[in-house]
Amino acid sequence: MVSNPLPALARLLGRQPWVMGLGWAVRPLEQVVRWASRGRRGVLDLAGLPSLEITVVGRKTGLPRTTSLLCVPNGESLVVIGSNWGDARHPVWSANLRAADTATVRWRGERFTVRVEQVRGVDRKRLWDLAVEFWPGYEMEHALSGFREFRIFELTRM
Repeated sequence: MVSNPLPALARLLGRQPWVMGLGWAVRPLEQVVRWASRGRRGVLDLAGLPSLEITVVGRKTGLPRTTSLLCVPNGESLVVIGSNWGDARHPVWSANLRAADTATVRWRGERFTVRVEQVRGVDRKRLWDLAVEFWPGYEMEHALSGFREFRIFELTRM
């Protein structure tokens, strides 16, 4: 049986700084893939990497805001990292998650509510190491961001 070469290729490409400049193209493509798959898949899923679609209430508007993110499976939880493609600023979705206790996730075609926890301290280091092992590109994004401390969230199904 031949294994899927796409995850290894995606991880290799994810270490290339020029890839971070493609966010402008990936975001609209993500919307098309999510629409065509009725929300079951995203661009990263097609590349063999797990992604989720998260909806959280906007902290200022009170309106639901949805974004697609690479996620790191961690037992019964999912971990998301606010890398923002290596930008020096935190992503807006991470500020909304900081203000929320819960969010809605679409993961592998299933929609469910999660408890949101911003991870700090010893647990943050452990989850950062897990995330970098899973997606080595996070280290490059960290350097590109000017070594901004990325927000890390653990999402646990309720």
